[in-house]
Parts: sequence; C-alpha cells; structure tokens
Amino acid sequence: MQICALLLLISCLAIPAEGADPRDVAVLVTQVPRAVSQDGAGSGPFALPGLQGRILLVQPDGSQRCLTEGFHSAADPAVSFDAQRCLFAGKRAAADPWNVYEYDFATGQTRQITRDGGNCRQPSYQSNLFTVDSPEPWFQLTFVSDRAGWISEDGKGPSWSLFSCRLDGSDVRQLTYNLSHDLDPFLMGDGRLLYACQQRRTQADGPLGRMQLFAVNIEGTDQALFAELSGGQFKRMPCVTDRGLVLFVETDQLAADGAGQLGSVTFRRPLKSYRPVTSESQGYAYRCPSPWSQGSVLVARRALDGSGTTGIFLFDPRTGATEAVLDAADADEVQAVAVRPVRQPDGRSTVVDDAKPHGQLYCLNVNVHDMPDSAWLPPGTVRRIRVLEGVPLSAAEWAAPPDGPASGAGAEPSAADGLPALAQRRFLGETEIQADGSLQLTVPANTPIELQTLDEHGLALRTCGWIWAKNVEARGCIGCHEDGELTPENRYVDALSRKSVALTLPPERRRTVDFRRDVMPIVEAKCVSCHGPDGAPPRLDGGLAPASAAGPWNRAYVNLLATHAPKSGGPAERLYVHPGRARTSPLVWHLIGKNTSRPWDGDYPQRPAKPIADGDWPGLTNLEWRILVEWVDLGALWDGIPGPDPLSSRPAAGAEVR
Repeated sequence: MQICALLLLISCLAIPAEGADPRDVAVLVTQVPRAVSQDGAGSGPFALPGLQGRILLVQPDGSQRCLTEGFHSAADPAVSFDAQRCLFAGKRAAADPWNVYEYDFATGQTRQITRDGGNCRQPSYQSNLFTVDSPEPWFQLTFVSDRAGWISEDGKGPSWSLFSCRLDGSDVRQLTYNLSHDLDPFLMGDGRLLYACQQRRTQADGPLGRMQLFAVNIEGTDQALFAELSGGQFKRMPCVTDRGLVLFVETDQLAADGAGQLGSVTFRRPLKSYRPVTSESQGYAYRCPSPWSQGSVLVARRALDGSGTTGIFLFDPRTGATEAVLDAADADEVQAVAVRPVRQPDGRSTVVDDAKPHGQLYCLNVNVHDMPDSAWLPPGTVRRIRVLEGVPLSAAEWAAPPDGPASGAGAEPSAADGLPALAQRRFLGETEIQADGSLQLTVPANTPIELQTLDEHGLALRTCGWIWAKNVEARGCIGCHEDGELTPENRYVDALSRKSVALTLPPERRRTVDFRRDVMPIVEAKCVSCHGPDGAPPRLDGGLAPASAAGPWNRAYVNLLATHAPKSGGPAERLYVHPGRARTSPLVWHLIGKNTSRPWDGDYPQRPAKPIADGDWPGLTNLEWRILVEWVDLGALWDGIPGPDPLSSRPAAGAEVR
C-alpha cells in the first residue's frame, strides 16, 4: 500500500525529466527597473509586476541574453514541457494591453497568441484535453485576464479570472467565475490548476476579504478549496516541488509588490499539513517560488528594511539554505523559472459543451459538516437551501450606477463610509431538502453562485464561497463544508432519484432585495411609531442621514447599520444589523423574541436578546419577515439592481411572524 501511494504521488508531480542536471540548467528571469514596482493595468493591492520589465535567459556560466528586445514590458515566463519554447506576457508599446506571446528557443522567433481580449497575464502550458468523440486531443494554455470586464468585489479595479485558449489563440474560454481575483495558476502533475482565489463574501475579513489556494480542472470544472485556511490571510503564488511540497507566499498585510513569507502544505495532505517556512524575524520577504530540483525552489527575495534590491535565490525549504542566482545592483529580479524538460502532466477528458446553457449542482447530505462538535448542527436543523447569483458589475456600472451617484455597487456605500459594500446578490431560488439531506439543482452555467442553508426561521446558517457549474457539468459536494479528506457513505441519495429542481429563471425575472425599495416601506409602516423622533433608539423615521454620512441613504438605514466600540476595546461592532448574517443581528433577535445565533458564532450565543413588549409588537406578516431576513443575509444593501418587486409575487400572507 505504501509503494502504491508513493507511485501515485510521483505521478502527480511535474518533476524534471530523467538525466537533467540542475547545475547545467539555464534560467528565465523577469527583471524590472528599480523604480517600477507594479503594473497600473492591474490597479489595486493585487496588481501584477512587470511594467517596463524584460525577460533574460541566464546561462549556468552567468551569461545573459534578453529575449524580449523591442517590447515595452515583458513578464511571467513559463517553459514548455519539452523546454523548446516559452510563454510570456508582453506589451509591444506602453499603451498596448498585455498579451501572451510564445518564444521559440531554437529559432529565436516570437509569435503573438492572444489579442483583442483585455490584459492577458501569467500564461502557462496545459496538458492535453479531449472529448469522447474528438478525433484527437489538443493542447491549451492558461492565462489570467481582465477581459470579462468585471470590477472586483473590493472595488479596487478590474478583477482577474482564469482563461484558456488553444495554442493558436482560438477557443478562448473563461474558466473561473469568482467575483474577485483568481491569480497565479500553476499546473500540477495530476492535471489540475492550483491558483490563488480572493473572495470578499462578508465584511468579517476586512475590505479585501481573504485569498486562499484553490484547485480547478483545466476546463474550469470541479473548483474546490485545495489547502487549509491556517496561516496568512492572503496566500498567493503557489508551486509544487519535486518532493511533494506545496510552497506559497502568505501575508496578513499586503505589500505593494505582493511579497510576504513562505508557507507550505504537503501535496498528499494539503488540508491537514500547514507549516510556516520563513518568518519576518529573518529580515526578508519573498515572492514567486518556482520548482528547481531536489525539493529546492527559485524564489525572488528582498530585505524587509528596504535596503538593496530584489534578487533571485535558490532556496531549500527544508533547511533554509539560500544561494544567490542573480541580484543586480540597479534592478529588481522578480520571477525566475528553470529551462528544462519536465514530465507532461496528466491529460483530461471533458464533458463541457459551451452550447448548453445549464449545469447541475448536487449535495449528498447537508447534515455532513466539518464542525468541531457534531451536536452544533444536528440533522433536521437545515430546512431549505437558498441559491443566490452573484452579480458582477462592469467598470461603467461601477462608475455611474443607474439612478444614483458614482459610489459603486448600485449606489452602494463604500467601506470608507463604514457601511456595507458587498457584491449584489440576486435570487435564483429556494428549495426544500430531501429527508436524507440531499438535493439536486439545475442552475445557469458559468454564473457565480452562493448557497445558503436555512433554519426554521429562514435565517442563513452557513454560506459557501462563490462557486459555479460549467456547461453540462454535474458539480457535487458531500455535505455542508465537509472534511475534504473523508469519503462519503456509499448510498444512493433521494435527490438523485428525483427530477432536478430547475432554478433557471432568466436574469430579468431574478428577484432582488434592498433597503430603499423593499425594507423602508416596512419600517415606515411597522416601526416608526416606536422608533420615531420621540421614541426609543434607533430612530427609524425617514429623512436625510446625518451630515457625516455622505450618500443617498436615509437616517433609518444609517442608524440600523450604526456601530459602537466595545467596552473591552477591540474593533467596532454593529449595534443592530450584521450584514450577511441575520442570525447574529440584534434586530432579528428583537423581532423574533430570542437569540438566534449558533454555537459557532463566538460569544454571540451568550448575549441577551431584547424582545419587543407584547403591546408594541408591529405584526409582521410572513412576507415582511422574509424580506427583512433576506435583506440582512444578502448584505444589508441600500439600493439593489433592478428586478421584480418582491411584493408583486406575494405568497399566502395571513399569519404574523412571532
């Protein structure tokens, strides 16, 4: 069994071909002027390096040759499996977008691959891809691009997504549909792409959210968390060494050049094996590790105190031994890859059919979870599944949203205002859970989707990150954030024996919810009598917000989203509404008459609720209760994108919610 496991591990690593001597290997290096740290085409904290850069071929004897003469900028070298060619991203002129080019080492010729598709960066070769009826397999390359035209969730600039195309530039396909950034793809030996994924689903992690390591198949299917969440808040630039160590750059505070410390997990157990490799106490920051030989990597390194330049070093993550490769006194070397053959990773067959508009989502049992205590989420707690579409905004929509000022996200407040600035959500629908906890859905393909499990009150219990299903893909999970190292029980679940629930309404019929249109009428009708000018706080009558809160939103909205500093110090907390989490919101406790938080919500279960006195009960209908809860769980936004009025499809009303 141990021998079989070792053979499987070896087959999954892109190790050097036999006979390669690391002492005789040339290196491709990206060198940039000392004064240029990052590229304005990728503005914001996740900008990519390479402006005014050039790619050098550095021979073992130290001699150098520039491969990108005539280019204004060049970066991101990647070597073919047979080491006969290399890809890179380049700009012929300063005003040009970045495009992917291929250089032939034998002929010295350069050809352009991508064109007319935004900025294209970080290219790498894919292994072969085929369908059951294709006459022969074909090869593709991966690259990241802003060609989708989306603005990232943090509002700092265009979002980067993973794309693929054939080696002649045809058949461009978007692979990832995250609303923020997907960067730094690395092709692993098992044929999957390892990459860094930034998501900002809630405000709990700050304005930039988190960036973690994910994996996806080369045609965009089966995206999943790859490495455990331990370590830095932002993980980037992963690679896998020939000894099965997954090395990456991690940090809690983003530097302008993206540098940080090195962390690692093992390829065999990436969800259970995190360990830091370097620390700031050693005085250096690192970026762009790349496999070398015998477990070592090439890596860019600079001093934390700002002295000297960034250079390329050979680094052994096991011993910490470091050897300089290239460190010019008047320039920064920020990337390096070895020019040598590697074993071609596994190819892949695909069922993706771009002509088909839908995909499938299924779950075997929502009662399976990764909670520390199984009693925290016993069977029967989850009653329904809410399925939401994340709505990407274009640069034009962000700059000038309809019927509102240029403040982003449909006149949504910015993080600087202290108010929510989350991405817009639109309802795809809700569905019941089968008796055994299973479900099966048909959803629009290539659409950012968020799943929320709901309790008996309609409050979201747990929420997944942005996922998607490719065209025809059947995308499944075992449970609700299950342990990724466990296999499911071998049984045929109820949902798979039934017709899939179709959540495929066209965009113009997908419902939204916001404060201005949906919640404020409820507040005016049911709350102002007690929370008006002379009533108890918070004051919820209409009118302009205080002068300190610039924007189109009114007093009621600002007061519901008010914050206070805890007596014990620490970060400010919201008094009444927690955007994205209705179950811990005191407003919800007040209306329902009890604390609805859960054991995994920190100290919230110990906090007292303040029920409404019987004589003051406003008498919310089921529809009004649903709107209030949905508004909070979807981010407590001020102004939503146009969509059907929730009141126009009123369910059987009647009973008040208490």
